[in-house]
Amino acid sequence: MRRFSQFAALDWSGARGPRQRGIALAIARGTQAPALVRPGHIWSRTEIADWLEGVADSGADMLIGFDFSAAFAFRDRGAYFPEWQDSPADMPALWALVERLATRDPHLEAGAFLAHAQARRHFRHGGGVVGDLFEPGAGRLRVVEHHQRATKQTASVSNFNLVGAAQVGKASLSGMRLLHRLGGRIPLWPHDPVPARGPLLVEIYTSLAARRAGVRGGRSKIRDGAALDTALAALGSRPAGLSGPISDHASDALLTAAWLRAIAGETAPWSPAPLTDALARIEGWTFGIV
Repeated sequence: MRRFSQFAALDWSGARGPRQRGIALAIARGTQAPALVRPGHIWSRTEIADWLEGVADSGADMLIGFDFSAAFAFRDRGAYFPEWQDSPADMPALWALVERLATRDPHLEAGAFLAHAQARRHFRHGGGVVGDLFEPGAGRLRVVEHHQRATKQTASVSNFNLVGAAQVGKASLSGMRLLHRLGGRIPLWPHDPVPARGPLLVEIYTSLAARRAGVRGGRSKIRDGAALDTALAALGSRPAGLSGPISDHASDALLTAAWLRAIAGETAPWSPAPLTDALARIEGWTFGIV
C-alpha cells in the first residue's frame, strides 16, 4: 500500500444544533504523538466540511477516518429503500437524495429527510414510532456489519435505527450530507481507488482502535489522560501528555488517529475477503474490519 504522512480521525455527531461537543478531530503526524485540532473548540459540522475542503485543496498525504456509515444496507433487499421509486442505485446517488430532501435543514442536519413520507417508513424513530418497512428486530445490516458480527470483531447497529445511545443513523445521515458537499474532492475507500497521492477518506469504528489498544469490550471509552497514554503506548505511539479528565470524544479521536497510523501499512485492512467492487459502490466498507 501507499504511504501516508498524516492520519486524522473524526469523531462525528448527528445531534441537532449548530455546534456539537460530540465532534472531535485529531491528527497523528509522522512519529509525533496524536494531537487535537483546535483543542477546546466546539466544532460545527460545517466547520468540519470547511476543514476537509482545505485538506483537499492542500493535497496533503492524509488518511482521514470518520465514524459514521457512508451508506445503508442494499445487498440484502436489492435496494436501500425497497418500495420507494426514488431509491438510489449507488452511494453518491444516496447522498444526493439525502441532500435534496434535507437541503433546508441547517447545520447539515437531516430531519427533513426523515420526515419524508417514503423515507420514514424504513426507520425506527423515537417515541415508539416504527416505520412499517423497518425490519423487525435489530433492523437491516450491511454486509460489513453482518461480517463483523459473525467474526466477533466488534458490535454493530443498524443505521435504520434512530433510537438509543448506540444508534448511528442520525450521524450517518448528516455524514452523507457532508460527503455530498465534498463532491468527490477527497476519494472515499473502497468506493474510489486509492490515489497515488493526496488525501483519502475511510469509514471507521473508534471501538476497533480501543480493542487494538487492549481496552476491553464494553469499556472502550477513555476519559482520563493517563489511561489514554497507556492505550497509545499499546499502539506504538508517543503519549499525548494530557492530564486529568478528558472527553471520550477527544480520546476517541486521538486514539483512532494513532490506530490508523499503526494499521495503514498492513495488507489485511485494505483487502477484506467479502469486499467486492460491486459492494464497494453500494455499501462501502469499514476500514479495519477484516
